[in-house]
Amino acid sequence: MFLEPAYRLIQLIGNSEFTQTFIAVDEKDYPFVACVVQKIRLRSQSGILDASQLGESQNLDRKIILLQQLEKYSLFPKLLSSHLEENYIYLIFEYVEGKNLNKLLSEHGKLTEIQVWQLLTDILPAINLLHSYNLIHCDIKPSNIIYNPNSPQQKFILVDFASARIYDKNHLFIGNKVITGNPEYIAPEQLNTQPIFSSDLYSLGVSCIYLLTQVSPFYLFDSANNKWVWRDYLQTQIGERIGNILDRLIDKDINYRFHSAQDVMEAMGISSVSVKSKFKFKSQTQNNEYPKLASLHTLTSQISLASEVNTVAIHPHNQILASGHNNKNIYLWDLQTNQVLKTIPGHLQAVESICYSQDGKILASASNDKTIKLWDAHNYQEVITLIGHTKAVKSVVFSPDTKYLVSGSWDKTVKIWDVENGKEINTLTGHKQQVSAVALSPDGLYVASASFDKTVCIWKLEQALSSEAEIHYNPASILSGHTWAVLTVAFSPNGEILATGSDDNTIKLWEVKTGREIATLSGHSWSVTGLIFDLTGEFLISSSKDKTIKIWRVSNHEEIIIVCEHEDSVMAIAANFNTQSDMPIIASGSQDKTIKICKLEFGS
Repeated sequence: MFLEPAYRLIQLIGNSEFTQTFIAVDEKDYPFVACVVQKIRLRSQSGILDASQLGESQNLDRKIILLQQLEKYSLFPKLLSSHLEENYIYLIFEYVEGKNLNKLLSEHGKLTEIQVWQLLTDILPAINLLHSYNLIHCDIKPSNIIYNPNSPQQKFILVDFASARIYDKNHLFIGNKVITGNPEYIAPEQLNTQPIFSSDLYSLGVSCIYLLTQVSPFYLFDSANNKWVWRDYLQTQIGERIGNILDRLIDKDINYRFHSAQDVMEAMGISSVSVKSKFKFKSQTQNNEYPKLASLHTLTSQISLASEVNTVAIHPHNQILASGHNNKNIYLWDLQTNQVLKTIPGHLQAVESICYSQDGKILASASNDKTIKLWDAHNYQEVITLIGHTKAVKSVVFSPDTKYLVSGSWDKTVKIWDVENGKEINTLTGHKQQVSAVALSPDGLYVASASFDKTVCIWKLEQALSSEAEIHYNPASILSGHTWAVLTVAFSPNGEILATGSDDNTIKLWEVKTGREIATLSGHSWSVTGLIFDLTGEFLISSSKDKTIKIWRVSNHEEIIIVCEHEDSVMAIAANFNTQSDMPIIASGSQDKTIKICKLEFGS
């Protein structure tokens, strides 16, 4: 079948009451080019235009002009041409490679939390731009989102603008008496033929909860109690932050729903589509020495592939790496052969944090089973189990002299332990919500604790150890500035700067003695999960749920290099700058069930 002037219709891929969508070939020039043709019926079956179709016909030119203006943006397929023929308008778009999400789900199953976050990161800027042109898509659903894993930039692309409506200041819409969109995904006001900008956000949110559950949205809403029950259908629990965002997207009350795509992007901490590349170098700084990747290796085995990696630590003196996993085990790796040396069972739930003492004699591990275990780092036999926390222990760190161990827990407390006898010395109770991470300054003077209450507490260790502190000890300072949970903290080598990473996608630098905020480093598109300073304090290494590791120059807050190697969230990083070679080792552990090892070199 041909459409003049030279479009051959190859395959029908979509069919609704008013629109048919075809894969086609543009044969007017050689080589032929694939395209998508949307055939939109303007007249009713009787051949008489009704009022809504009359509005559609009279405003199509305006809609086409707006769609053509979007050609300059890579967020959308380009409108190549349009033709009016008898009772139909034909819109010809460039062909977008990939699979729609309905097909993807049928082949590979439901999406993960990080894939849905990536979808939002890619699609929201497109919706925001579309709305800035006063266009409402009106038909956002999984089959109208294309996934192309080979795309150098955005992986998810919004397509099919046949149902798009123009919004004007009088709230009048083209075809305002026609219900457009799929009943499973459209907002209540759109069902009443009055879509608004947030109607697209509702459809996007409903698409996301379907992609997470692979259950029809009709079953995800409890009509009897007038509430969404999508969480009941999750086989794997998701983070509180993305869950709250999805809840606001799908709120049936427009007063509580996000009002604009920009609002959602701000809640996620993104402002535009992130440019993703395997390695990305920013501009060189005045100091012509900057870190470069020298080599990259992946640690995998039949054992580790079975479980996500939560934490990694490198022995300070030997070529050994320890990793903690969701399957309750710790694994020891030989960094020279990249092979597993030993599997260490013992915990009853996921291992969330591990660390070596600076003398390399003890390995500490913290678990969701509420315990901390100390292991002899010579033979890796258990020395003692520390019991005292009432909820999951998320972070542990040794004092520089190995006399003390500090732990942070979801019971909202920080505990200080005597390493020699395993006794609890003190409990610090300054946080209002879960403690996610702890760190000790290199001189052993300060303890920093990060929390879901969006703050970081700095404690003076000497005062916390005193007998007077057993009653109640207040932090020396409380750092406030992050807008979401703080997940990670790290001191600079001289102990003067504290770096904090948050669920708000940012890193903040603070002056330890005064609590003054020095700078905010923005660049990650999702939660920052790990931070490490190099030995000079000039560079800061960060890991994120956005799958990347970044290196920053601390002096001017510049992003130097991005490493994009993992296929899922990077949950932890570790470094060893005391290697026999001149190249520091960085290890990263991910939910993709792998550990990546890279070496850095400094050059001009």
